[in-house]
Amino acid sequence: MVALLRRSPNVRETVTLAAGAGTFLTALSLLGDVMAGIRPTFTLVEVFPGLPVQFTLEPLGMMFALIASGLWLVTSVYAIGYMRGHGEENQTRFYACFALSISAAMGVALAGNMLTLFIFYEILTLSTYPLVSHHGTPAAKKGARTYLGVLMGTSVAFLLLAVAWTWVVAGTLDFREGGILAGQAGGGTLLVLLGLYAFGTGKAALMPFHRWLPAAMVAPTPVSALLHAVAVVKAGVFTILKVVVYIFGAETLREIAGSEWLLYVAAATMLLASLVAMGQDNLKRRLAYSTVSQLAYVVLGAALANALGLIGGGLHILTHAFGKITLFFCAGAIYVAAHKTEISEMRGLGRAMPVTMTAFLIGALSVIGIPPLAGSVSKWYLLGATLDAGHIALAVALVVSTLLNVAYLVPIPIRAFFSKPEGDPAGQAGGLREAPAWCLVALSITALGCIALLFWADRVHQLLQPIAAPAAAAGG
Repeated sequence: MVALLRRSPNVRETVTLAAGAGTFLTALSLLGDVMAGIRPTFTLVEVFPGLPVQFTLEPLGMMFALIASGLWLVTSVYAIGYMRGHGEENQTRFYACFALSISAAMGVALAGNMLTLFIFYEILTLSTYPLVSHHGTPAAKKGARTYLGVLMGTSVAFLLLAVAWTWVVAGTLDFREGGILAGQAGGGTLLVLLGLYAFGTGKAALMPFHRWLPAAMVAPTPVSALLHAVAVVKAGVFTILKVVVYIFGAETLREIAGSEWLLYVAAATMLLASLVAMGQDNLKRRLAYSTVSQLAYVVLGAALANALGLIGGGLHILTHAFGKITLFFCAGAIYVAAHKTEISEMRGLGRAMPVTMTAFLIGALSVIGIPPLAGSVSKWYLLGATLDAGHIALAVALVVSTLLNVAYLVPIPIRAFFSKPEGDPAGQAGGLREAPAWCLVALSITALGCIALLFWADRVHQLLQPIAAPAAAAGG
């Protein structure tokens, strides 16, 4: 419908918003059933005997479906203001690919087995490629090639092999509580499979397969929001959690000799990406490396494979989504209204853009994990998970990473609010210069979400409790 309405922008964007609202409300209507223990299932087609393309809605998928559909609606509101305010070309193609991308993300969320997840995981990569290369400049084309090369390369070389190997070993690819690999293979085989899944899920951006994420920052800001908060990277860490819970099983993963390597790769990614972020003057690149670091928190929670870690990892997908999308919305608003991309250019900007920079401050404090904002809940769970598992070094790494979050995020709003604008010795910003209203509405909603989620954390915990129940029963 978006493609057919290319000559009627207002109708085209109304369709986009209506589709977003319909998708979110449909997902929301299923929440009560899932929390009551019902697992809606639908088989689309059986590829081979016992190997269908199948959808099953379970707690983790329910949460991801609500994140993707809810933030798609908000991002669509933002995109209308951004794309029009910046005079972007090829807007119909943008909205069409955006819709395809969310469709793929919903397929990932609802996947009932690893085959279905892999198919929609690949569709998500292909449908976002035109968005990354949207501007058509040499830099955009280069960044898009890196994006496609790393994501397709890791999934074909590693993830596809892991899926096929799992089918041979377990005789099924269905997602089952307790894991389908439990008791099906020796420790060596499971250790290799763990590596294939961890690095094959390139969207999780574990180092050294993280370069695609900073490279993709050549895309328009609504695309960056899609990549970092709504669909792509969240599909990556969501996949890691699904594999731990339903393919390996938390108890089996903890029993694999040598599986601790994933914990230390996640911790190293967490710290190294934060250090790189500190050296970036370009705002979007700093936020990109921040995302690489924050994704590693989720992988860490999954690799700990205990109840606190699994729930904390799931919660961090949610809290980081709201915090980071707020920061990217603000980065785009700054670009549209003030035409600034470098942090060093943002002195005194808070006086001209108070709404935007206040929202940035809220998003930054949530990502850091400062109470009473939502990010503090997920980080508290993850810190408790490391201590519960007896990994003091990892607990220290989490604390150090959080301090680094402070070092690369807090100076931005401080510079904006408490420094005099360049070339303005009187300290006057020349009046308000906020972004279009559509942008301000969107970033205000997500900033308020960073606060509101703190009060809904118990409901999210209740939703995710079933995925952690086997780990808790096994003493994890």
